[in-house]
Parts: sequence; C-alpha cells; structure tokens
Amino acid sequence: MENFMKPAPISKKFFTPGVIILTGFAVIGLIIVLIRLLFGLGAVTNLSNQYPWGIWIGIDVAAGVALAAGGFTTAALGHIMHKEEYHVVVRPALLTAMLGYTFVALSVALDLGRYYYIWHPLIMWNGNSVLFEVGMCVMIYLFVLYIEFLPIVTERFIGRVNLPGFLKVFNNPVDKFLRLLDRTLNKVMFIFIIAGVVLSCLHQSSLGTLMVIAGPKMHPLWQTPILPLLFLLSAISVGFPMVIFESLITSKSFGLKPELKVLSNLGSMVAPMLGIYLSFKIGDMVIRKTFVYLNEINIESILFAIEVVVGIIIPLRIFLSPKLIKSPVGLFIGSALVIFGVLLNRVNNFIVAYNPPYKFTPYFPSIGEIGVTLGFIALEVLLFRAFVMIFPIVSVPQYITPQTKFSVRGA
Repeated sequence: MENFMKPAPISKKFFTPGVIILTGFAVIGLIIVLIRLLFGLGAVTNLSNQYPWGIWIGIDVAAGVALAAGGFTTAALGHIMHKEEYHVVVRPALLTAMLGYTFVALSVALDLGRYYYIWHPLIMWNGNSVLFEVGMCVMIYLFVLYIEFLPIVTERFIGRVNLPGFLKVFNNPVDKFLRLLDRTLNKVMFIFIIAGVVLSCLHQSSLGTLMVIAGPKMHPLWQTPILPLLFLLSAISVGFPMVIFESLITSKSFGLKPELKVLSNLGSMVAPMLGIYLSFKIGDMVIRKTFVYLNEINIESILFAIEVVVGIIIPLRIFLSPKLIKSPVGLFIGSALVIFGVLLNRVNNFIVAYNPPYKFTPYFPSIGEIGVTLGFIALEVLLFRAFVMIFPIVSVPQYITPQTKFSVRGA
C-alpha cells in the first residue's frame, strides 16, 4: 500500500462552537457595514478631517495586504523556483491571499466617503499619485489571484457536473467548457504567476511610499526615506510565517497531521529574511540617529520597542533554533510573533506615528470600526473553512491499494 498527499475537499461538519462564535461576529460586522452604507462614515466611525483614516486602513488594508503576502512568496517558491515539495502549501496560501485581497478591496470601498466611486481610478488616471499605483496594482493582482484559483475550480468540477432538473441538458456543454478552460489556463498560467509576484512587490512597497510623503506628520522613529523598502522586506518576511500559521491552524481544526517537514523547511527560510529586515531597520535608525527618541518614555517609543523586540528579535531567535523549527509549537509561536510584529508595524505607521497638525482630539477607533474589522476577519475565516470543504485545496493523506481504490483519511 503506497501513501501519498493529494489536495482534496475535506468532509467535516461545518458548524462547530468556534464557527458559531465567528458567525456571530460576522453578522454584527455586516450589520454595521449596512449602517455605514445607509448613513455614512460619521454614523459608525470616529474619523475626522484631522484623522481621515483609522483601523479600516491601518489594519484591514495595510496589515491585510502584508499578511496576504504568503500568496506571492509561495507562488515564487513553488512555481517560479520549481521547488515541487512546497506545492502542498501553495493552494492554501493562494486562497488566503485571494480572500485577504478581496477584503482589502471591500475595506477600501467602505473607507471612501463616496464608496460608489471606487471604480474611478480605472478610467481617471493620475500617474503622479502613490494611491493610484497602489489601487491599480491591488485591483489587477486581485484579478490575477482569481485567475490563479480557476484551475482548482476546474479540477473540482470536471467530470462531476450534475445540474438538477431541466438544467441537466447543460451538463455536457459545461463540462466541455471547464476542460477547455483548464487546458487554456495550463498554457498561460505562468504569465499570471509572474505578474502576481511583480505586482505584489510594487504595491507592498508603495504603501510605504504613501507614509513617506506624509513628511513631518510622521513620528521620526518610523519616518524614513527607505520606508518603501522596509514595507517590502517586512511583507516578504511575514509571507512564510503566515503560511505556517495558517497550515497549523487548518491541520488542528480538521484533525489532520501537519506537514511538519515542509513547514520546518519554510521556517528555516524565515530567519535570513527577518535578519535582513532587522539590519535595515536598525541601520536606518543609526544613520538617522533616531534612536535618541527611545530615551523618551511614551506610547511611540514603547510600541516601537515592542514591534522590534517581540515582532522581530524574539521570533528571529526561534527560527534560528534547529530544534524549535522542527516543533509545531515552536513554529506556531515564532510565526504568530512575526505576524504580530508586522501587524503592529502597520498600525504604528498608519495610526500611532501619524500626528496631523491642528488636531483637536486624539483618534481612537469607535465600536463600529472595531466591529467591522472583527467581522471581516471572522467572515474571512468562515469563507476559508467553506472553500477548503468544497474545493481540493488542502493536501490530505491518501493511499492506493492493489485494487487502485482511493480513500481519504482524516477527511
């Protein structure tokens, strides 16, 4: 009997106590979204002329884009560098990125005063605008992600099209269309994979450029000309930890054995990237002599120290340990800390470090803003669970008998 791994839909009960709790958060978030759409930003947010953005941009967009970086980092590793052993994590990473960018786009639309004009950048080009570049790259990359996901859809339904009732006459044409689509995508997919990696690098760095042009409105601990590079390096650094974190959570949730060898190999690549990121961050502080601001005990210096120590140095030590990166607990803690560090970095840059002139009151997110953010996170987790139960995304153990009968264990 020969064992092997193959992507397959996971047959499990969808609703669990945890899923029910997440559903409650998602419903509350959607209700607040409806109130925002009907009565405007002022009805649910604490935004003002001094603080035109809050956690919907700092967390939902800036952090969301960074934490979806596992999509392009694993695509580069599995498809461009042809590391076949990592293909087991490519599909879950692709799904995470696709859902992440979808909710990034939704968050941007919600944050716009006139959300129904979000399509304007498609026809009203402004090549001098950083946001124009970010918006176009995100929209194109989201389209690319959907294209990259299509082969999973065709794999799921080819030979299994079974429309009910009078629609049965379309079974054969739909199946032929899916087969044609699959053959076409196999020939051109490399173009979309390369485009996805390039587009990701562009808009990851451009989010940093957006804060560079904020100038003196930014606290010196974060305001630096190399902020675009730091944003890109931090996104690359969090790509594999996000894949490891998601893979361990998925395995635990569905009762599957984690791909520890693959995840450990990914973990061994995290330390060099974190080291490069930390070197540029500390080197920039030394050159600009902004370390003097750490002598001041305030919210900015404390959060900067937490970002560097907890989000970079401690996980760097974990991923440098051969013993810890072979342990699910070590991988989980190290990955969670990197994710926390990048999340805090985006919050620090877009909210904590931002100090607008002529402000009257400090910004703190409203219950509505927090509700939408938690609701979107919950909805994204629920959709991820639904997708892996419908489509062949997660690789599960299978075996072949002499009679060539296949079955899925743990599904």
